[in-house]
Amino acid sequence: MGRRHKFFISEVVTNDFMSTYQPLQTALLELEASMKAADLWRMPTPDAEAFASQQPFCIDTMSLPQWIRFVFIARLNALIDARASMPAKCEVAPAVAAYLQQEKTPAHHQLLIVRAVEKVDQIVTESN
Repeated sequence: MGRRHKFFISEVVTNDFMSTYQPLQTALLELEASMKAADLWRMPTPDAEAFASQQPFCIDTMSLPQWIRFVFIARLNALIDARASMPAKCEVAPAVAAYLQQEKTPAHHQLLIVRAVEKVDQIVTESN
């Protein structure tokens, strides 16, 4: 009986990974690829004090692409690795869309990046 119970727990953990964490991991890789294609990935790592910002998106200490790479993606990957619960809500795509439009990022890159962030937003929000 104990052995059967362990199998059931393992099955639940595997199902949780497949239903939330695996799709999120894939979506984050798609976001990374779309940022690389738009040449928005290669950048210096922000100074340690930049991460202490209290402003949304660390807007006072980082560019939005820096925040996406070094905070957003990094923190979500840490949650995946820890199999931790996701934030209750995620709505990053509107800020990313506004930033890319303001920076006059080519439309095809805007579309791919915003779609990737929307996918991340949806997976995180629907995981609860």
